[in-house]
Amino acid sequence: MQNISPKVQNQLGMLQQIQQQLQTILSQKSQYEMAVREANRAQEEIKDAAENSLMYMSVGSIMVQKNKAVVSEKLTEKVETLELRIKSLEKQEKMLQGKFEQLQAQIKSAIEGKSAPDAS
Repeated sequence: MQNISPKVQNQLGMLQQIQQQLQTILSQKSQYEMAVREANRAQEEIKDAAENSLMYMSVGSIMVQKNKAVVSEKLTEKVETLELRIKSLEKQEKMLQGKFEQLQAQIKSAIEGKSAPDAS
């Protein structure tokens, strides 16, 4: 492995960076998806409550009393915002995955190109 050219070593470094970025994106995406599931579950829970019901909603580090309509509206907004973020992360993931595969193929062909004459 000491015979790897500086160009391939640089590509390997870039490959590792892309892999770390992909892991970060997948982690964020997972967190957002979990938040969407929680918000949808909350919407299901309040669906059967009377329209004039008072509920508590977390705002920062405190709980605030709100009516059902306000809580439902806030949950809907939260889900929409999170879904937009998830779509954005999916686009980034797809782009990085393409770069990763392309760079991986370049590295593979460079290594195979070098090791082929050695095998003869």
